[in-house]
Amino acid sequence: MRRPHWPRRVFAQLLLSQTVVTVGVTAVTAGLFLAPVSRELDRDAMQRALSIAQVTAQDEVVAAAAAARDSAVVQHHAEQVRLATGASFVVVTDTGGIRLSHTDPARIGLPVSTDPQPALRGESVTAIQQGTLGRTARGKVPLRLADGRIVGEVSVGISDGSIRRRLASMAAGILLCAGVGLAAGLAATLLLARRLKHRTHNIALADISALLVEREAMLHGIREGVVALDRRGRIRLANDEAVRLLGLPEGVTGRTVDEVLPPGRLADVLAGRIAGADLPAVRDDRVLVVNRMATADGGAVTTLRDRTELESLVRELDNTRSLTEALRAQDHEHANRMHTLLGLLELGRHEEAAEFISEQSGSHAAVAAGIAERVQDPHVAALLAGKAAVAQERGVRLLISPGSHLPDAAVDARALVTVIGNLVDNALDAAQSALAPAGPASTPRGAVPTVEVALRADGPALLVEVADSGPGIPSDLRELVFEEGWTSKQAPAHRPRGLGLAMVRRLVERAGGRIESDDSPLGGARFRVLLPEALHLTAPLEAR
Repeated sequence: MRRPHWPRRVFAQLLLSQTVVTVGVTAVTAGLFLAPVSRELDRDAMQRALSIAQVTAQDEVVAAAAAARDSAVVQHHAEQVRLATGASFVVVTDTGGIRLSHTDPARIGLPVSTDPQPALRGESVTAIQQGTLGRTARGKVPLRLADGRIVGEVSVGISDGSIRRRLASMAAGILLCAGVGLAAGLAATLLLARRLKHRTHNIALADISALLVEREAMLHGIREGVVALDRRGRIRLANDEAVRLLGLPEGVTGRTVDEVLPPGRLADVLAGRIAGADLPAVRDDRVLVVNRMATADGGAVTTLRDRTELESLVRELDNTRSLTEALRAQDHEHANRMHTLLGLLELGRHEEAAEFISEQSGSHAAVAAGIAERVQDPHVAALLAGKAAVAQERGVRLLISPGSHLPDAAVDARALVTVIGNLVDNALDAAQSALAPAGPASTPRGAVPTVEVALRADGPALLVEVADSGPGIPSDLRELVFEEGWTSKQAPAHRPRGLGLAMVRRLVERAGGRIESDDSPLGGARFRVLLPEALHLTAPLEAR
């Protein structure tokens, strides 16, 4: 014989279990309600029997007949009371407990089946007892003469059958109410089960458990951050990658975005205050691409992609492309110079040829020597040498301030290269814009666009200044330029703009420094960066 299987569908399990629970609760409730009703009916029957017995005991004729042991008179009056009240029996006894009346005349003269002593001592007694007429609710009182002398007892009984009939008549109404409640509960259970069937797409409970396990494995296994918010903007889920990318503390569930992230573009995007697709944002030194999608329940799911390495590669590609173009131009220029040198030699102008060679070789060597003399950190020196070649190709003059000095003692050379590189790139773009025909009218005709870099070390502190001769920054935009995604230039197709200065400010603030912008002596903008702990104190510092 096959054992019945528990239903697999969620709605079927809910319907069956709730039906069983509803029926059980209704049955228990009805039973708990009927039990005190039954006890109350028993108490009412005992009190009624006691009242009949007390009224009968007050009859002086019955008391006198009982004192004379005249059973005929006692029987006559007792039967009248029994018939009038509907009691099962009215029994009167003498002081020895011998019956003087009974519903069965044959039992007159016999001792009563229950103890008469409490009533003969003057006590009133109520009880449910088993006697010759079955289980009855009884009331017993002493029978007294006018002078108060006890001459017997009066015992009145009400049959259990009459009590049960009253209980059955009341139980019908109780059970009817219970049935109505049961029907309402089953209807509500059916509606709830149908709604749950729709919400769970009629899938099995085991499938829900499997989906939950697979969801957890997927969310914590993918290399993309996922943050889920409820309709109140509180975080209800953040996978491991999101915690890593955003630097979230432990126990973020139930807290809002503004409570766990500092004010800025990233918090605004996650909270939905800024809308759009593939929005760039910066968290510390990480470049993130954020997408936010609203859910049907009023919440949202946000995905985060780490583009830090890609952004670095793109910047390196841009630098490489610029350097390649510079080398191509230099190759073309070198070929022209070689042709010039060959012409001078063929014309026999050897002195002019020697002077031409000295002049050309000295210009490049002077730039490299000037950088190496003032910048001893190899990473920053290499960066500035490369930027100088790019600047020359773009028609911009890159200068190192005469008072600059940077020892080979950088605490974090990678961060320093990022800060200086981004500032120089922006300055080159600004300075080169002055060469365009639509450039600012204030640019003097024939003036060479210039970018000047100043590096000054003071103990462990380092001051970086990058100035340009470009159009400058209006005073009302000097704070806005540090926001993620803000740019005054058209973004190229391969990457977004507006991240460089935001990343620089995050790196500077994380190092405990500050960055600010003002007007440059060259006519454009100047960025000043102070890094209080950028250099090792133990490194030897040369006089400057």
